Amino acid sequence: MTPDLMEAGAQALAEHERRKAASTGASGASYGRVVRPGELDVAHGAILYLDDITVSFDGFRALNKLSLNIGAGELRCIIGPNGAGKTTMMDVITGKTRPDAGQAFFGSTIDLLRLRENEIAQIGIGRKFQKPTVYEQLTVFENLELALKADRGVRASLFFRLSGEQLDRIGETLQLIHLKHEAQRTAGLLSHGQKQWLEIGMLLMQDPKLLLLDEPVAGMTDEETERTAELFLALEGKHSLVVVEHDMKFVDQLTEGHKTVTVLHEGSVLAEGRLADVQANEKVVEVYLGR
Repeated sequence: MTPDLMEAGAQALAEHERRKAASTGASGASYGRVVRPGELDVAHGAILYLDDITVSFDGFRALNKLSLNIGAGELRCIIGPNGAGKTTMMDVITGKTRPDAGQAFFGSTIDLLRLRENEIAQIGIGRKFQKPTVYEQLTVFENLELALKADRGVRASLFFRLSGEQLDRIGETLQLIHLKHEAQRTAGLLSHGQKQWLEIGMLLMQDPKLLLLDEPVAGMTDEETERTAELFLALEGKHSLVVVEHDMKFVDQLTEGHKTVTVLHEGSVLAEGRLADVQANEKVVEVYLGR
């Protein structure tokens, strides 16, 4: 069968399903469109689905039937005591750890458990660890340039020149991460907070759909923390963000009194809702906030 016939057949099948859904009153958002293999599909509204994820290490359950949904464009804060499973959860999402049971989907079609770490990064999931990792001997600008999605084989590297569009994009990112006036500064001379911003900028250069951020304001000054909150709020909507954090003041800034906060404990969701609601939850106070 030729590609043209295959495409026509797929379109006909999609149209049939759309009419069938309409006639039965179904409201499935994905009917009527063809999703190519590997294409991110957020027609149902969620970009990340975790369902009954279980991970054990030598008999200890780091994750215990964890289920979590993150909406497309959402900024979600994850809190919880040490050992609650927050890091293991991100390890599963990024392919570093394989669960014993459960499902993990990026959108409604991409099975993360079938992909390797590098493949997961390539489809649009970026992760920032607590300790910033930048190329300290290079300038801020060179760090962002190196992070650009580009063909960097031997031949391509020899003849690589930034296009006007790429230069504009680096400039916009420098402005966004508060490092416009530090572009030619060696990264090793930046403050701790500035290095955190630079690493976030490097992730953004790779065009991620979902950003996983592990305690991004740890060690920052109050001013740096406030500017980081401004940065994340500016990214919300354009990207989906999952922020693991212990700093409740920072979480309050990000959630603005109405966004969902998820509390993890012993590898599963203990509570979920507005920050004020989870802070008033007796179980949350007992296992986390009250300590």
